[in-house]
Amino acid sequence: MARGHSFRAITGQDIRIKAIDIGANPIDGDPPYAALLRDGQAEVVGFEPDAAALATLNSAKGPHERYFPHAVGDGERHMLRVCQAPGMTSLLEPDPTTLGLFHGFPDWGRVLDRVEVATVRLDDVAETAGADLLKLDIQGAELMVLRHATARLAEAVVVQAEVEFLPLYRDQPLFGDVDRFMRDHGFAFHRFYPENSRVMSPLMVGGSPYAGFSQLLWADAIFIRDVTKPEALNDRQLLTMATILHDCYGSVDVALRLLVEHDRRAGGTLAGDYLAAISGPG
Repeated sequence: MARGHSFRAITGQDIRIKAIDIGANPIDGDPPYAALLRDGQAEVVGFEPDAAALATLNSAKGPHERYFPHAVGDGERHMLRVCQAPGMTSLLEPDPTTLGLFHGFPDWGRVLDRVEVATVRLDDVAETAGADLLKLDIQGAELMVLRHATARLAEAVVVQAEVEFLPLYRDQPLFGDVDRFMRDHGFAFHRFYPENSRVMSPLMVGGSPYAGFSQLLWADAIFIRDVTKPEALNDRQLLTMATILHDCYGSVDVALRLLVEHDRRAGGTLAGDYLAAISGPG
Protein backbone atom coordinates (compact mmCIF):
# COMPACT_ATOMS: atom_id res chain seq x y z
CA MET A 1 0.00 0.00 0.00
CA ALA A 2 1.15 3.51 -0.77
CA ARG A 3 1.25 5.58 2.43
CA GLY A 4 3.82 8.20 1.59
CA HIS A 5 1.36 11.00 0.88
CA SER A 6 -0.47 13.02 3.50
CA PHE A 7 -4.21 12.76 3.95
CA ARG A 8 -4.56 16.32 2.70
CA ALA A 9 -2.55 15.58 -0.45
CA ILE A 10 -4.68 12.53 -1.22
CA THR A 11 -8.13 13.89 -0.42
CA GLY A 12 -7.82 17.67 -0.69
CA GLN A 13 -9.35 17.95 2.77
CA ASP A 14 -7.45 20.60 4.75
CA ILE A 15 -8.40 19.57 8.28
CA ARG A 16 -6.69 21.47 11.10
CA ILE A 17 -5.95 19.39 14.20
CA LYS A 18 -5.73 20.58 17.79
CA ALA A 19 -3.38 18.34 19.77
CA ILE A 20 -3.01 18.44 23.56
CA ASP A 21 0.30 16.96 24.72
CA ILE A 22 0.55 16.20 28.44
CA GLY A 23 4.11 15.38 29.32
CA ALA A 24 5.51 16.96 26.17
CA ASN A 25 9.16 16.32 27.10
CA PRO A 26 10.94 15.72 23.75
CA ILE A 27 13.19 13.03 25.27
CA ASP A 28 11.66 10.33 23.05
CA GLY A 29 11.97 12.21 19.76
CA ASP A 30 9.28 13.59 17.49
CA PRO A 31 5.64 13.22 18.59
CA PRO A 32 3.23 11.43 16.24
CA TYR A 33 1.66 14.71 15.11
CA ALA A 34 5.03 16.18 14.03
CA ALA A 35 4.31 15.93 10.29
CA LEU A 36 0.96 17.68 10.70
CA LEU A 37 2.65 20.42 12.71
CA ARG A 38 5.36 20.93 10.09
CA ASP A 39 2.71 21.17 7.37
CA GLY A 40 0.77 23.83 9.27
CA GLN A 41 -2.15 21.50 9.93
CA ALA A 42 -1.79 21.20 13.70
CA GLU A 43 -2.02 23.46 16.70
CA VAL A 44 -0.34 22.10 19.83
CA VAL A 45 -0.98 22.95 23.46
CA GLY A 46 1.58 21.16 25.59
CA PHE A 47 2.32 20.75 29.30
CA GLU A 48 5.76 20.07 30.73
CA PRO A 49 6.61 20.83 34.38
CA ASP A 50 10.31 19.96 33.98
CA ALA A 51 12.03 23.33 33.55
CA ALA A 52 14.86 22.06 31.32
CA ALA A 53 12.52 20.16 29.02
CA LEU A 54 10.14 23.12 28.87
CA ALA A 55 13.02 25.40 27.87
CA THR A 56 13.96 22.99 25.08
CA LEU A 57 10.39 22.96 23.81
CA ASN A 58 10.08 26.73 23.88
CA SER A 59 13.41 27.28 22.16
CA ALA A 60 12.35 25.17 19.18
CA LYS A 61 8.62 25.90 18.99
CA GLY A 62 6.87 27.23 15.94
CA PRO A 63 4.00 29.72 15.64
CA HIS A 64 1.32 27.09 16.32
CA GLU A 65 2.77 25.72 19.57
CA ARG A 66 2.14 26.81 23.15
CA TYR A 67 3.66 25.15 26.20
CA PHE A 68 2.71 25.54 29.86
CA PRO A 69 4.71 24.59 32.97
CA HIS A 70 1.74 23.01 34.73
CA ALA A 71 1.61 19.50 36.11
CA VAL A 72 -1.74 18.11 34.91
CA GLY A 73 -3.73 15.95 37.29
CA ASP A 74 -6.83 16.24 39.45
CA GLY A 75 -6.44 19.86 40.56
CA GLU A 76 -5.02 18.88 43.96
CA ARG A 77 -1.52 19.15 45.38
CA HIS A 78 0.68 16.07 45.01
CA MET A 79 4.19 14.93 45.77
CA LEU A 80 6.34 14.72 42.65
CA ARG A 81 8.97 11.97 42.88
CA VAL A 82 12.07 13.15 41.05
CA CYS A 83 13.91 10.01 39.94
CA GLN A 84 17.48 9.40 38.83
CA ALA A 85 16.22 8.79 35.30
CA PRO A 86 14.12 11.84 34.32
CA GLY A 87 11.85 9.58 32.31
CA MET A 88 10.72 7.88 35.52
CA THR A 89 9.87 11.02 37.49
CA SER A 90 6.23 10.69 38.52
CA LEU A 91 3.44 11.77 40.82
CA LEU A 92 3.43 8.12 41.94
CA GLU A 93 5.94 6.26 44.11
CA PRO A 94 8.15 3.79 42.23
CA ASP A 95 7.45 0.18 43.18
CA PRO A 96 10.78 -1.43 44.16
CA THR A 97 9.36 -4.95 43.95
CA THR A 98 8.49 -4.66 40.27
CA LEU A 99 11.53 -2.57 39.40
CA GLY A 100 13.76 -5.18 41.00
CA LEU A 101 12.70 -7.76 38.43
CA PHE A 102 14.50 -5.93 35.61
CA HIS A 103 18.04 -4.77 34.93
CA GLY A 104 18.68 -1.08 35.49
CA PHE A 105 15.27 -0.13 36.84
CA PRO A 106 16.20 -0.09 40.56
CA ASP A 107 18.77 2.61 39.76
CA TRP A 108 16.66 4.51 37.22
CA GLY A 109 13.69 4.56 39.61
CA ARG A 110 15.66 5.72 42.64
CA VAL A 111 13.91 8.78 44.12
CA LEU A 112 16.36 11.66 44.48
CA ASP A 113 13.90 14.28 45.70
CA ARG A 114 10.25 14.78 46.60
CA VAL A 115 8.71 18.10 45.66
CA GLU A 116 5.14 19.15 46.41
CA VAL A 117 3.45 20.46 43.29
CA ALA A 118 0.05 21.87 42.40
CA THR A 119 -1.80 20.17 39.55
CA VAL A 120 -4.41 21.52 37.17
CA ARG A 121 -7.40 19.71 35.73
CA LEU A 122 -7.29 19.61 31.95
CA ASP A 123 -10.95 20.63 31.77
CA ASP A 124 -10.08 23.82 33.69
CA VAL A 125 -7.44 25.01 31.19
CA ALA A 126 -9.34 27.09 28.65
CA GLU A 127 -6.58 26.79 26.05
CA THR A 128 -7.28 23.05 25.69
CA ALA A 129 -10.88 23.49 24.53
CA GLY A 130 -11.60 22.01 21.12
CA ALA A 131 -9.09 19.16 21.47
CA ASP A 132 -9.02 16.57 18.68
CA LEU A 133 -6.03 14.51 19.84
CA LEU A 134 -4.94 13.93 23.42
CA LYS A 135 -1.46 12.54 24.06
CA LEU A 136 -0.46 11.58 27.61
CA ASP A 137 2.92 10.37 28.86
CA ILE A 138 3.21 11.07 32.59
CA GLN A 139 4.45 7.86 34.18
CA GLY A 140 1.39 6.23 35.64
CA ALA A 141 -0.82 9.28 36.28
CA GLU A 142 -2.60 9.12 32.89
CA LEU A 143 -5.87 7.81 34.33
CA MET A 144 -5.89 10.55 36.96
CA VAL A 145 -5.73 13.12 34.15
CA LEU A 146 -8.40 11.42 32.04
CA ARG A 147 -10.84 11.22 34.94
CA HIS A 148 -10.65 15.02 35.19
CA ALA A 149 -10.78 15.66 31.45
CA THR A 150 -14.23 14.37 30.54
CA ALA A 151 -15.14 17.58 28.72
CA ARG A 152 -12.02 17.28 26.57
CA LEU A 153 -12.72 13.58 25.95
CA ALA A 154 -16.19 14.49 24.71
CA GLU A 155 -14.52 16.57 21.96
CA ALA A 156 -11.51 14.38 21.13
CA VAL A 157 -11.50 11.61 18.53
CA VAL A 158 -8.11 9.98 19.24
CA VAL A 159 -6.24 9.50 22.52
CA GLN A 160 -2.68 8.23 22.86
CA ALA A 161 -1.84 7.27 26.44
CA GLU A 162 1.13 5.47 27.89
CA VAL A 163 -0.05 2.38 29.76
CA GLU A 164 1.74 -0.24 31.83
CA PHE A 165 1.15 -3.98 32.18
CA LEU A 166 3.07 -4.40 35.45
CA PRO A 167 2.98 -1.80 38.25
CA LEU A 168 6.20 0.17 37.92
CA TYR A 169 4.69 2.51 40.53
CA ARG A 170 2.74 1.68 43.69
CA ASP A 171 -1.04 1.49 43.24
CA GLN A 172 -0.65 2.37 39.58
CA PRO A 173 -3.64 1.88 37.25
CA LEU A 174 -2.75 -0.60 34.51
CA PHE A 175 -3.86 -0.98 30.90
CA GLY A 176 -7.09 -2.74 31.83
CA ASP A 177 -8.14 0.14 34.07
CA VAL A 178 -7.46 2.74 31.38
CA ASP A 179 -9.19 0.64 28.71
CA ARG A 180 -12.31 0.25 30.84
CA PHE A 181 -12.48 3.99 31.48
CA MET A 182 -12.02 4.84 27.81
CA ARG A 183 -14.73 2.37 26.72
CA ASP A 184 -17.10 3.99 29.21
CA HIS A 185 -16.45 7.30 27.43
CA GLY A 186 -17.13 6.20 23.88
CA PHE A 187 -13.66 5.07 22.81
CA ALA A 188 -12.39 1.70 21.63
CA PHE A 189 -8.84 0.38 21.86
CA HIS A 190 -7.17 0.54 18.43
CA ARG A 191 -3.61 -0.72 18.91
CA PHE A 192 -0.32 -0.28 20.72
CA TYR A 193 2.18 2.20 19.30
CA PRO A 194 4.80 0.97 20.09
CA GLU A 195 5.24 -1.89 22.56
CA ASN A 196 8.18 -1.97 25.00
CA SER A 197 9.43 -5.18 26.58
CA ARG A 198 12.40 -5.95 28.81
CA VAL A 199 14.30 -9.08 29.67
CA MET A 200 13.62 -10.22 33.22
CA SER A 201 16.57 -10.58 35.61
CA PRO A 202 18.75 -12.58 36.09
CA LEU A 203 18.89 -13.37 32.36
CA MET A 204 20.87 -10.78 30.38
CA VAL A 205 20.48 -10.56 26.61
CA GLY A 206 23.31 -9.00 24.64
CA GLY A 207 24.78 -7.43 27.76
CA SER A 208 22.24 -4.59 27.64
CA PRO A 209 19.71 -3.62 30.33
CA TYR A 210 17.58 -2.14 27.53
CA ALA A 211 17.17 -5.43 25.69
CA GLY A 212 13.59 -6.32 24.95
CA PHE A 213 12.57 -9.92 25.36
CA SER A 214 9.48 -11.65 26.70
CA GLN A 215 7.86 -9.39 29.30
CA LEU A 216 5.79 -6.54 27.91
CA LEU A 217 6.16 -3.67 30.37
CA TRP A 218 4.60 -0.61 28.80
CA ALA A 219 3.25 0.78 25.55
CA ASP A 220 1.46 3.76 24.12
CA ALA A 221 -2.16 2.69 23.68
CA ILE A 222 -4.14 4.32 20.88
CA PHE A 223 -7.85 4.77 21.56
CA ILE A 224 -10.25 5.94 18.86
CA ARG A 225 -13.91 6.82 18.75
CA ASP A 226 -15.87 3.59 18.49
CA VAL A 227 -16.20 2.98 14.73
CA THR A 228 -19.09 0.58 15.34
CA LYS A 229 -21.13 3.68 16.25
CA PRO A 230 -20.41 6.16 13.41
CA GLU A 231 -23.62 8.02 14.16
CA ALA A 232 -21.90 9.43 17.26
CA LEU A 233 -19.44 11.32 15.03
CA ASN A 234 -20.26 14.49 13.13
CA ASP A 235 -18.92 15.11 9.62
CA ARG A 236 -15.88 17.08 10.79
CA GLN A 237 -15.00 14.43 13.37
CA LEU A 238 -15.04 11.76 10.67
CA LEU A 239 -12.50 13.72 8.60
CA THR A 240 -10.46 14.75 11.64
CA MET A 241 -10.15 11.20 12.90
CA ALA A 242 -9.25 9.98 9.41
CA THR A 243 -6.55 12.66 9.14
CA ILE A 244 -4.98 11.73 12.48
CA LEU A 245 -5.10 8.00 11.82
CA HIS A 246 -3.53 8.38 8.36
CA ASP A 247 -0.84 10.95 9.13
CA CYS A 248 0.06 9.97 12.69
CA TYR A 249 -0.37 6.20 12.79
CA GLY A 250 -0.68 4.89 9.23
CA SER A 251 -4.05 3.28 10.02
CA VAL A 252 -5.33 3.61 6.48
CA ASP A 253 -7.97 0.89 6.81
CA VAL A 254 -9.83 2.73 9.57
CA ALA A 255 -9.39 6.04 7.74
CA LEU A 256 -11.00 4.49 4.67
CA ARG A 257 -13.92 3.19 6.73
CA LEU A 258 -14.51 6.71 8.06
CA LEU A 259 -14.49 8.13 4.54
CA VAL A 260 -17.05 5.54 3.45
CA GLU A 261 -19.36 6.85 6.18
CA HIS A 262 -18.64 10.46 5.18
CA ASP A 263 -19.46 9.70 1.54
CA ARG A 264 -22.67 7.94 2.57
CA ARG A 265 -23.83 11.13 4.26
CA ALA A 266 -22.54 13.64 1.74
CA GLY A 267 -22.87 11.67 -1.47
CA GLY A 268 -19.16 12.20 -2.13
CA THR A 269 -16.34 10.14 -3.66
CA LEU A 270 -13.57 10.59 -1.09
CA ALA A 271 -13.42 6.90 -0.18
CA GLY A 272 -12.89 5.74 -3.75
CA ASP A 273 -10.16 8.30 -4.41
CA TYR A 274 -8.46 7.42 -1.12
CA LEU A 275 -8.60 3.68 -1.78
CA ALA A 276 -7.04 4.17 -5.21
CA ALA A 277 -4.23 6.26 -3.69
CA ILE A 278 -3.32 3.91 -0.84
CA SER A 279 -3.56 0.84 -3.06
CA GLY A 280 -1.27 2.19 -5.76
CA PRO A 281 2.46 1.53 -6.17
CA GLY A 282 4.99 3.21 -3.88
